[in-house]
Amino acid sequence: MTPFSTLPAIIAILFCGGILAWLSERYFNRGSRQISLISLSVAAALLATYWPHLTDSPTGVWWDSVQINWIPRFGISFSLAIDGLGFLMLALTVLMGLFGLVVTWRDIRFRRGFFYFNYLWTLAGVVGVFTAIDLFLFFFFWEVMLIPMLFLIAVWGYEERIPAAIKFFIFTQASSLLMLLAIVTLVYLHYSASGILTFNYRELLNAQLTPGNAYWLMLGFFIAFAVKLPALPLHTWLPDAHTQAPTAGSILLAAILLKTGAYGLLRFTLPLFPEASAAFAPVAMSIGAASIIYGALLAFAQQDMKRLVAYSSVSHMGFVLLGLYAMNTVAAQGAVMQMIAHGFSTAALFSLVGAIQKRLNSRDMAQLGGLWSSLPKLSATALFFAVASLGMPGLGNFIAEFLVLLGSFDSNHWITAIAATGLIGAALYALLMMQRVFFGGLRTPEDAQTRSPTDLKAREFLALISLAAGLLLLGLRPQVVFDIAQPAIARTGTLHKKAPTATSQISSPKLRLSAWPDTDHRRGNSP
Repeated sequence: MTPFSTLPAIIAILFCGGILAWLSERYFNRGSRQISLISLSVAAALLATYWPHLTDSPTGVWWDSVQINWIPRFGISFSLAIDGLGFLMLALTVLMGLFGLVVTWRDIRFRRGFFYFNYLWTLAGVVGVFTAIDLFLFFFFWEVMLIPMLFLIAVWGYEERIPAAIKFFIFTQASSLLMLLAIVTLVYLHYSASGILTFNYRELLNAQLTPGNAYWLMLGFFIAFAVKLPALPLHTWLPDAHTQAPTAGSILLAAILLKTGAYGLLRFTLPLFPEASAAFAPVAMSIGAASIIYGALLAFAQQDMKRLVAYSSVSHMGFVLLGLYAMNTVAAQGAVMQMIAHGFSTAALFSLVGAIQKRLNSRDMAQLGGLWSSLPKLSATALFFAVASLGMPGLGNFIAEFLVLLGSFDSNHWITAIAATGLIGAALYALLMMQRVFFGGLRTPEDAQTRSPTDLKAREFLALISLAAGLLLLGLRPQVVFDIAQPAIARTGTLHKKAPTATSQISSPKLRLSAWPDTDHRRGNSP
């Protein structure tokens, strides 16, 4: 433990940057965007200081941590820590924050300072979620990231923004209260058995729970994280929130906030309740497979481009749930890769949909068509991210889905075979969107027929190309992500249950996907 860490500095910079952005716009009517860009750039620079750990971090050791007494009477401390998994999620958060800021640079035209205040505070809350190892602090940051997101939807969204924001709030708050109840109960049961009152994650890994108690507590955590993931049937808030949110809000939702649910399952639910999670795995895998197919079918049925991309997120995050509960390393690595690749591709698609709406005042595919001739750069960029979303070989999405299905097949043949049919649905809805919007006869909304839409500007094009390069790098050199995530995944207690025999045929000796320590963290091997 160190008295000072880079992690609190990153959070503080985002919090303070949000306040300064609000004040600058309020008193000087300018500067909020620049302050937001500087804040995110400084946060990225601080995160880059962890780069040496990518090559020399010993297995099983946190890269950095800080612990300060907060409410000692109840065993609550301000505890933050980062390992490989946390670093990947923080990198995704900061990069997607920068992307959303740059690609929507001129989109916000009223109450700009308050917008960037909520934008940066949402990111600060997410950084806290990805680094908190005190469960009370984790819940605190979980709430911090939700309230600003609510304002982003309710104030700067589209016509039906208020009902969408209310639904988002009800779903997330109900699940948050369920998680808080599970956390408090876990702490109480641990206190009753050991006499130690603590919310510290590393201490609670050793909690002695009866199988019945562990199962019900696991369900509390699982439901809370499944709402955020989202998983069927707890997904109904997502399409409305995505459709009504401003483009920057949709990018935050798809690329970052959905990943907090998957991160919670991997970091907390599986290690805290390994036996209960293993018993629940067939149900969770079935929910994941159902989400994959259901999301693909609903995406195929949409006319609104934004709703199509929103339902595709339900399908893609179903692969994450399937991979996490397959209980082996291959599938877990695929799930982590899917979290990153989905963040890149879906953020790009939402930004492209926002660009089309900005230029043509419509997202309705029945009113669009033939845009390739008038918007060639936008159309070509959309084609790249559409084929990335459907799992084109050579890109990160393909690596992720391939590993999830490979690892899951070893755990349950039938569920995996059913889930694989979702790949057909992904091809259908992605290619259908391209055909309706960018090919065929030229059709534009009536109010846009008298003006010629402009293609992607250099700022937008460069931002999108950077994500395209990232997906290509993930597809051609995925080993970097595997090596970073491996130690953190290896400490997840349920995943050493069974390793697929085919792993050695697809992994390099460095990756060692099938090499798991045959120890249980409840017997002293806690992170």
